[in-house]
Amino acid sequence: METLIIPLLILGLPLVYIIVTRNTLVALRNHIRDAWSDVDTELKRRYDLIPNLVATVKGYAAHERTVLERVTELRTRCVANNGKPAEQAVDEVQFVDALRQMLVVVEKYPALKADEQFLKLQNELVNTEDRIQAARRFFNGNVRDYRIKCETFPSLLVAGMFGFQPEDYFSVEAAIHIAPQVNATP
Repeated sequence: METLIIPLLILGLPLVYIIVTRNTLVALRNHIRDAWSDVDTELKRRYDLIPNLVATVKGYAAHERTVLERVTELRTRCVANNGKPAEQAVDEVQFVDALRQMLVVVEKYPALKADEQFLKLQNELVNTEDRIQAARRFFNGNVRDYRIKCETFPSLLVAGMFGFQPEDYFSVEAAIHIAPQVNATP
């Protein structure tokens, strides 16, 4: 009986390790998918806000048409892009740059900067950007944990055995960090 226990332990412990490691990798991969869903939800929230923001700016800055059209075009492209995070990040970087250009245009129009509807939309954009950044940090933290597990020994052997591939980080800066304060007194 004792002679059977040692071979069973020798065979059983690595098998248990493989099972536990594979289950851990599956759980981490699922956390990444869940976290990406949160990022995607917040991005869609931003996309829904942009048409109202563009319409408000158009009312004041009609001759800044190219900037506003670029924001609208990139928003449409971002909404349609359902690829991997790294693929979406390419469009997001361009979109964020276009949003920044639009907000620079706003600086030329004091009446627009004081418009209550615009301020409300701009504050909502700031809140949405904060939520996107929080979801992005959570997603990237899950990707980091998964990558560490896939790339460190001995779990990299299990990851390779079952075809676990590294996931990409989602790296995009916020379009706007804090809403400018408008001084109502002349």
